[in-house]
Amino acid sequence: MLAQGGGAIINVASIAGMSGGAGGAAYTTSKFALVGLTRNTAWMYAQRGIRCNAICPGATATSIAESMPADRIDQTGYARAMAFAALVPAQLQPIDIAELAVFLASDAARFINGAVIPADGGWMAV
Repeated sequence: MLAQGGGAIINVASIAGMSGGAGGAAYTTSKFALVGLTRNTAWMYAQRGIRCNAICPGATATSIAESMPADRIDQTGYARAMAFAALVPAQLQPIDIAELAVFLASDAARFINGAVIPADGGWMAV
């Protein structure tokens, strides 16, 4: 990107990187780190024509739940997470996130830099 004079980086974090409560400690920590990396990268490379933004999806139809071994899930944390999940207004489809990423990569988003955008159907507004 430096050689070509610019570009757009789109990170995919999670609303867990904005709220901190429902994703488990390791997952939430990694998503907060990605939000920080996004903002730092945006600041460091803005004058060189490189933009960096993060999409923070909410509940999205993926196989993440199936990838977690049931015997390794903290039941107290799981119960708290499910209380939060009950507030989900709508589940997104992967295409919803992809369309936002295409927009952020486009010239139409040329002045969007360092943004951390929730794509969650209003979940974070609860």
